[in-house]
Amino acid sequence: RLLSTVQVGITLIGIMAGAFGGATLAEELGLWLAKFPSIAEYADLLAFLLVVSAITYLSLVLGELVPKRVAMLNPEGIAAAMSWPMKAVAALAAPAVRFLTFSTELLLRILRIPPKPERVATQDEIKLMIEQGTRAGVFLPSEQEIVLNVFRFADRRVSALMTPRPDIVWIDKDVSAEELREVIAAHPHNRFPICEGGLDQVLGIARAKDLLTACLSGAPLNLVSHLRKPLFVPESNAALRMLELFKQTGMHVALVVDEYGQVEGLVTHHDIMEAIVGDIRSVDVHEEEEIVRLEDGSYLLDGALAGDEFRSLLGIDPEVEEAYYDTVAGFVLEQLGRIPSTGEHFEWRGWKFEIVDMDDRRIDKVRVRRMVTTPDRDEAESP
Repeated sequence: RLLSTVQVGITLIGIMAGAFGGATLAEELGLWLAKFPSIAEYADLLAFLLVVSAITYLSLVLGELVPKRVAMLNPEGIAAAMSWPMKAVAALAAPAVRFLTFSTELLLRILRIPPKPERVATQDEIKLMIEQGTRAGVFLPSEQEIVLNVFRFADRRVSALMTPRPDIVWIDKDVSAEELREVIAAHPHNRFPICEGGLDQVLGIARAKDLLTACLSGAPLNLVSHLRKPLFVPESNAALRMLELFKQTGMHVALVVDEYGQVEGLVTHHDIMEAIVGDIRSVDVHEEEEIVRLEDGSYLLDGALAGDEFRSLLGIDPEVEEAYYDTVAGFVLEQLGRIPSTGEHFEWRGWKFEIVDMDDRRIDKVRVRRMVTTPDRDEAESP
């Protein structure tokens, strides 16, 4: 309604200025120009063109450009000062605005033109606005990082956040008190899966605090009495759904299973938070960087680096590149179709990938660098 009122006012002022100028100023200017014999024949036309040009110039400069520039210097203050006058003008112009709106919609129906749906800002536009706001100092870089992480988080699956099965630290239900103390001391986790023989028989989840208390009590160790029912989720679960499950159940740990019910990994509330706010490091735990920029400009990537972070680093559009992998290691396996060995390399879309380190059959480190194309090479490759 307010914008319609402003548009009606601008149009009305333009029409009135043109009519007034054509009826008075152009006529008087034409009489004055007729005094010059060389242009007397075209005096009326020249007067009309000059008046229209002058009115257009003044309307644009004084009526559009200058007010907008002034308003941009203090948008909140000027908007607050003009709110009551504009409210009064909008009330007076309401009948005209309603009539014009009705006429427009009626004509569109006659022409069978569907109304344009309300435009919604896209994800890319929001990212661009956040980036511009960060450059202008409106947002902190950490705030920009969190917003971008939220967008990536919405597209992630649980399998991209979980600790894979080989890295899960679990405790057997028949473990001795000494062995239990060693496990808790070596792995500063808050909760541990308690199993019978292995991860294929998970009995439950126990808090490290309860286990340590049981060790120090001197009573016979009975881990089963400290168990809590485990939460199982499919590996295809969306990360947002996982966050909702943690909120609904009040649990902090979930076991990720495949379509056959086999445990494939473990995801925690901490993993979810790190995906949103970034790495939350502990001073007592040394963790390797997943992305290391080397001196020659190449990158040393951890095989467990999440696929969306990997695609963002290389500038791959997720809407164009359909991914069937969750990590850098999964990407390498997808490209090679087999388990690689240390030193192997391949090229993909202008990037060279080299397998730097293997942990048995697991890809641990991958070096990635942009390939430099020379004119001779380009000419040789051109048909």
